[in-house]
Amino acid sequence: MDGRRLVTWDDGIDPPAPRMTAGAWLRVALRGTALAMLVFGGLLLLILLRLVERPLFGLRRSVTPWITQGVCKGAFVIIGLRREVQGAVMRGTGAVVANHSSWLDIFALNASKRIYFVSKSEVAAWPGIGWLARATGTVFIRRDPRDARQQKAVFEERLRVGHRLLFFPEGTSTDGLRVLPFKTTLFAAFFSDGLPDMQVQPVTLAYHAPPGEPATFYGWWGGQGFGEHLLRMLAAPRHGRVEVIYHPPLRVADHGDRKALARAAERAVRDGMRESGLLAAGGGPAPRDPRTI
Repeated sequence: MDGRRLVTWDDGIDPPAPRMTAGAWLRVALRGTALAMLVFGGLLLLILLRLVERPLFGLRRSVTPWITQGVCKGAFVIIGLRREVQGAVMRGTGAVVANHSSWLDIFALNASKRIYFVSKSEVAAWPGIGWLARATGTVFIRRDPRDARQQKAVFEERLRVGHRLLFFPEGTSTDGLRVLPFKTTLFAAFFSDGLPDMQVQPVTLAYHAPPGEPATFYGWWGGQGFGEHLLRMLAAPRHGRVEVIYHPPLRVADHGDRKALARAAERAVRDGMRESGLLAAGGGPAPRDPRTI
């Protein structure tokens, strides 16, 4: 399936195409081979261990999440993207919400903590990505109000066994320089009598482009397909960094409803983007040097 279907936010300006030279193609070959061996080698190991882990622990995954974390950390080393973590990872029962810039977010968030993503059901059928998602315990949902009760039950089951669920409330990836309004629907699942002391931790992902590259370098939006974005990441002669900022968890009980909780989480994520220098006081992208646009 065409990767561009993953991206719906569009400001009318397509991302610049990667500049491909002989050196760039060599980096693609070397990094791509190493990344494929790491990801699919890790996937094979995870599947084999899961054959033993599943009958012993059921939904509780005691071993395989460590493989996922190791693969994600290794992916950043191969690509050359520096990851800087700020704040404390939440302890106890809860969920995580973050802004969404690209597929790199999955690696950035998985590298720091044991989490399980919530994704739309169509992803399960995508070659490669769908296999990885299913193997790592992703929760698939349909964005259909008729499924709300069933989805809530699935969330409760996963949270009760200690899983930390993560979703992107913006509903789409962006150019990495803005935070779109958070959609509130999935926040309703956390207001359940069966989930005492529930917490939601907002996380800001702030990507800083390599010197001389557009500030939107790591964003994935508009008509750009997955293959094109991956090619750019593998071909880049040098990379910048991503700040992974963990904000204090929000107690669900302190918020009147899903809309109030979503607003509080969005505000925390926006504050993190602003403090990183990527978001202006008015809420839009911070002014940038026109030479890097």
